[in-house]
Amino acid sequence: MWRADGWQDYELLDCSDGEKLERWGSRILVRPDPQAIWETPRRHPGWRTPDARYVRSREGGGQWEKNRLPESWKIRYGELTFQVKPMNFKHTGLFPEQAVNWDWAMGKIRGCGRPVRVLNLFAYTGAATLACAAAGAEVCHVDAAKGMVAWAKENAAVSGLSDRPIRWIVDDCAKFVEREIRRGRRYDALIMDPPSYGRGPGGEVWKLETNLFPFVKLCAGVLSDDPLFVLINSYTTGLSASTLTYISETVFRTRYGGRSVSDELGLPVTETGLALPCGASCRWEKEET
Repeated sequence: MWRADGWQDYELLDCSDGEKLERWGSRILVRPDPQAIWETPRRHPGWRTPDARYVRSREGGGQWEKNRLPESWKIRYGELTFQVKPMNFKHTGLFPEQAVNWDWAMGKIRGCGRPVRVLNLFAYTGAATLACAAAGAEVCHVDAAKGMVAWAKENAAVSGLSDRPIRWIVDDCAKFVEREIRRGRRYDALIMDPPSYGRGPGGEVWKLETNLFPFVKLCAGVLSDDPLFVLINSYTTGLSASTLTYISETVFRTRYGGRSVSDELGLPVTETGLALPCGASCRWEKEET
């Protein structure tokens, strides 16, 4: 398991009975988490007096019950700063477990000794975009949601990265990649964080189990002749890390060599010393020469 254990402004305090107790800066939140199927004594006082708790509805969805919570606040990870905002469907605009991948991508970019162009697809609020830009890469950030791209620009501003070479694109990711291939534009690194399920602007249905492999094959066409890395994230229950490896090896290793490694992502839990599983990632990288 790859553990995101470098945080200071975020802490997973405890998790129990379908919920997790988290510290985001100085704010304590309780959010649902279907992986936490065990029970603990819930000794931490934050369980009883959180700043906010997301409560699911029997009819689907849910809502925040806020006690002492601003509309947004900032947290830091290393040289990066993010605006945290409680959103619909329990989200805060940041997946802290991905920090272990930000560190990895930054290390690859800083260590390669050449200019790097990164394409970040399903880029959400831009954490990976900012990590790559901070490491010196030119980044193209693509997401179909205009509001998420605007939020990513806010994160770039508070991180002091607004002047970095970042293209902000609001578009369907597959259609954008198809156009980039036709235009002959190529990238040295590729990051993708596709949803488990979704609908495109034209009503197109996206289902990860069905669409991921064709999408990955499509994206191989936008890579340069000497690519540096590919990172694929998945939060789909039942899609194993080994499945991501098989896809990556089939598409990238057969064309470029290198190697693919996949594993679960995890957040260390302060109360127990264990780690909460939080999806999976696959990393393909060019072999060192």
